[in-house]
Amino acid sequence: MLTPENTVIGFIGTGVMGRSMALNFLNAGYSLVVYSRTKGKANDLLDRGAVWAATPKEVAEKATVIFTMVGYPSDVEEVYLGEDGLLRHSKPGSYLIDMTTSSPSLAAKIYNEAEKKEIYAIDAPVSGGDVGAREAKLSIMVGGEEEAFEAIRPLLELLGTNIVHQGEPGAGQHTKMCNQIAIASNMIGVCEAIIYAEKAGLDPENVLKSITTGAAGSWSLTNLAPRMLNGNFEPGFYIKHFIKDMKIALDEAERMEMDVPGLSLAKSLYDQLAEKGEANSGTQALYKYWAKLA
Repeated sequence: MLTPENTVIGFIGTGVMGRSMALNFLNAGYSLVVYSRTKGKANDLLDRGAVWAATPKEVAEKATVIFTMVGYPSDVEEVYLGEDGLLRHSKPGSYLIDMTTSSPSLAAKIYNEAEKKEIYAIDAPVSGGDVGAREAKLSIMVGGEEEAFEAIRPLLELLGTNIVHQGEPGAGQHTKMCNQIAIASNMIGVCEAIIYAEKAGLDPENVLKSITTGAAGSWSLTNLAPRMLNGNFEPGFYIKHFIKDMKIALDEAERMEMDVPGLSLAKSLYDQLAEKGEANSGTQALYKYWAKLA
């Protein structure tokens, strides 16, 4: 059993979501070692008792269960496979859980390298945005060995409420691609519905009262449409990271010889927004694509 008495948790990546996720471990009584490229993003965790590490290597030397939540597959590769990376410096028997949305092939590569060193590597990307991270209500999609999954399940339960083991290494990442594909087209529909309501002379907030609970209901409609109407485009999830996810999904779909017109359209719209300076806005800023043209 991994308990606060016998486990030091490492957390790498304390951005919008990672910070809240790491805080959930502190609140549960675990000792926490944190690393982030920008130390300032970890200040509130350090104020609450977390210990700072200067490199992933130092995290590996101090913790036996390490969670990572970074930006891009290249960041994952550096954190795990680099000179100061986790696989070079983690102790045998350690658990390494990558919660970044990354490529399935990289997840499988990390697993294979970890297995050689008797380290457990698990891919466990999440969905639920900043709200899910804060409220520990994330959906967590897990790939890796069943035994390792069961060992860390109590820790995952401190982060989310819908935790499903999807299969072999990389299966968690493939599942997250399914999630992002569904969101991509849905976000177009959410924005079009709001703009349509406005052009029809309706009160869009009143419209949401009807359509969020009907067949059109979705997480994005309930949680992000109100932000659009309030002009709140702060990131619960960055556009630049969503573009990264869609690129991974498009590459995987191409490899499987699958046509994904909805995903392709969504990425093209988000690419246009990013080129106009919205890369660091939240995904709900897709609303601006229509609002600026209205």
